[in-house]
Amino acid sequence: MTISQARPVGVAEAKDPCTLVSPEVFGLLVEDLRRYHHVTKDYAERMLGQALVFLKAQAEIVRARAEGRPWQRIVPTVPVDPAWHAFMLRSRAYAAFCTEYAGEYIHHVPYQDEAMLSGEALEATIPQLEATGYYVDVEFWAGERSPCCPPECNDMGG
Repeated sequence: MTISQARPVGVAEAKDPCTLVSPEVFGLLVEDLRRYHHVTKDYAERMLGQALVFLKAQAEIVRARAEGRPWQRIVPTVPVDPAWHAFMLRSRAYAAFCTEYAGEYIHHVPYQDEAMLSGEALEATIPQLEATGYYVDVEFWAGERSPCCPPECNDMGG
């Protein structure tokens, strides 16, 4: 599947990603994004929703790794990554999310390789996002071939 062929799970059957956290946490994070990234409320809600879908998919990978099952790296896009960062800053809520969905903390380890630079990693990400059953907003994924971290990123052992 190519990014241009990727389609979100149908709105009728897709779950709302904002339900992955409490309404209070969702509201706080939306306000954080609005304040620090100067985006509209609607955009902040969509941005956060896609970060939550990404983290749900990442949680599945964490569980697969822990259980010795096959897994494939997924990557956030430039507009999704800041919402992940904002969530991590709400550390108690983030830790609770990680424990609930992944069984352990989901670390954010800046990493870049050829698959990220070429867009191949993103091609593998979209089907895993769709597999969560949550709404995938293609505006935040289609055409976003830029990695979420600059070229000097590397695995810092975290």
